[in-house]
Amino acid sequence: MSFSVVIPTYRRCDTLLAVLDALAAQTEAPSFEVIVVDDGSGDATPERLAAYRPAYPFRFFSQENAGPAGARNRGVREAAGRVVLFLGDDTVPEPGLLAAHAAAHAERRPQPFAVLGYTTWPRGTRVSPFLHHINEYGLQFGYRLIADPDNVPFNFFYTSNVSLPRDVMLAAGLFDTSFPHAAWEDIELAYRLMQRGMRMLYRPAAVARHHHEITFASFRRRQEKAGEAAAIFYAKHPELGGFLAVPQALALTDKPPGTLARLLPAWASLAERHEVPGSRRAVERVLKEDYLRGLRRGLREAARFSGVTS
Repeated sequence: MSFSVVIPTYRRCDTLLAVLDALAAQTEAPSFEVIVVDDGSGDATPERLAAYRPAYPFRFFSQENAGPAGARNRGVREAAGRVVLFLGDDTVPEPGLLAAHAAAHAERRPQPFAVLGYTTWPRGTRVSPFLHHINEYGLQFGYRLIADPDNVPFNFFYTSNVSLPRDVMLAAGLFDTSFPHAAWEDIELAYRLMQRGMRMLYRPAAVARHHHEITFASFRRRQEKAGEAAAIFYAKHPELGGFLAVPQALALTDKPPGTLARLLPAWASLAERHEVPGSRRAVERVLKEDYLRGLRRGLREAARFSGVTS
């Protein structure tokens, strides 16, 4: 077995089955198995997976809810393949995805490496300026920011569509399960892996389509949670304070926002529907401030827990 596709899932069985069906439709694929870990969905997911009979080797496991990091770790431990490919339970692979990952892993390179694929929106989706921005410019993903596809920084390690050698992950200790939300736990692992000499390639021919409804309001909530998780990342790797924007978070004040700051979210939200002058810059600013507020809250909580005042 050359590839193990590992998919953590939580209460998304309909979309998960679309992912599994798409794996059955892969073209020129290497030998592969699929491992699904149900992270305590508490619904009909186990029963539906037990009845699923694909043509490829398929196993699923159920565990108490522990978050996606713990579910991925279980999948890696159970995997038989030399290379593990992570997909989300809402990222449906195009027919050539596995072949593209396999072709990249066939390249001869002096260091172990991961392969990042391209995750985008489903066909037929109206991709608003807001959705385009978060997918391409570093808020959810950041593919347009990748300068060298053969030397991708650690912060582009997106577990919606990425593959790497199983033994490299096991040697690094797998995902850190102390992150409470699905944020930064993948990037933190990539940072440790690259400290140990791993590199990452970007191969956009490995396409997955993200079937997940996102609004400006829901993404703002996500950014605050990402900020809270970043405080945990900082505690583990304080040398990354500048990268995580810790000084900016600590510089925030509790002063009431001025008129412009109060109007900015409304202006940014226009990007959900139209290309309005300045709306993308407004999106960037509002979402950054949401992240910084979450980060400051996480830093303060960590300081209270440790008995240190700030």
